[in-house]
Amino acid sequence: MDKRRPPRLSLDLLRGFRAAARYLSFTRAAHELFVTQSAISREIKTLEEQIGQPLFQRVHRGLQLTRAGKELYLVADAALAQIDAAADRLSDSGRTLSVTTTNALASLWLAPRLPRFSRLHPRIRVRVAQSNDKADLERDQIDVALQFAPAGSEKPAGEHLFRCETLPVCAPALARRRAHPLRALGDLAQHVRLDYETLRGGQWFSEWDYWFDKTVIAVVRPASSLRFSQLEQVLPAAIEGDGVAMGALPHFLQVLRDGRLCAPFGRQAVAYRGDFFIVIRRDVAGDDAVEAFCKWLRSEVRRDGEVALDRSPKRPGARTRKRGA
Repeated sequence: MDKRRPPRLSLDLLRGFRAAARYLSFTRAAHELFVTQSAISREIKTLEEQIGQPLFQRVHRGLQLTRAGKELYLVADAALAQIDAAADRLSDSGRTLSVTTTNALASLWLAPRLPRFSRLHPRIRVRVAQSNDKADLERDQIDVALQFAPAGSEKPAGEHLFRCETLPVCAPALARRRAHPLRALGDLAQHVRLDYETLRGGQWFSEWDYWFDKTVIAVVRPASSLRFSQLEQVLPAAIEGDGVAMGALPHFLQVLRDGRLCAPFGRQAVAYRGDFFIVIRRDVAGDDAVEAFCKWLRSEVRRDGEVALDRSPKRPGARTRKRGA
């Protein structure tokens, strides 16, 4: 009988792995932890050797967690969150606010804005624990959740933050392509489909299938397709012109505004996806840091306003001509 002791995994290795798993990027993990990309790569390799299984596999333009990687990430993220929360309570180095939301919203909407919050509240540190699973705020010691409620589901007991919608998006050059421009929905048949698929209840869920169903539009078969397990993997592929993606709002709002992506079919092609709510752990309701963060979230939503989904794609950085000019 093999009586080898299980490996004692170091916290440093687990922190590097957690950051890489959160972003599905060694480069972004290195940036967060102030180390080199090669250091993260070595840490992951050491961890895989200790466990005896691969934790990541390479996919088109990115990384994907293996089954072992997903299992370790769930456990490591929860354990490290509790350790960090305890350390903050025992130290006097300022307040750390624990926030959770979906992988896509954390990466594409929340994270790019957090420097603005830090400039306003330098003594409040924000730790983002992103997960598509509903968090147990008390067990995981999470202060604030930006919780997603799919269309038709029960709404959580919290404050409504914003509505989530989906629609086809692509690079402006792709929409204007002379051979196969995107003018009508039937033109999708001439293009590559970039699909975001997730595993729910043991079945694969496609954002394109959902969109066709909810908009009651006849299904258009694409010329070919590329499938991704994370919405944040779809975005760079769409910007590069690799195909037509099912974009999400407010996640893709900035890239639509700055012209890196366009909505070739306009607002008529929008499908309601659900809503995000601010849910606060009961014992921190009224906490100054929590109140400051929620107030900032509301200001960010007001700052976003409405995005104009112009059917005519413009070149990135192009200026809109005023009426009468």
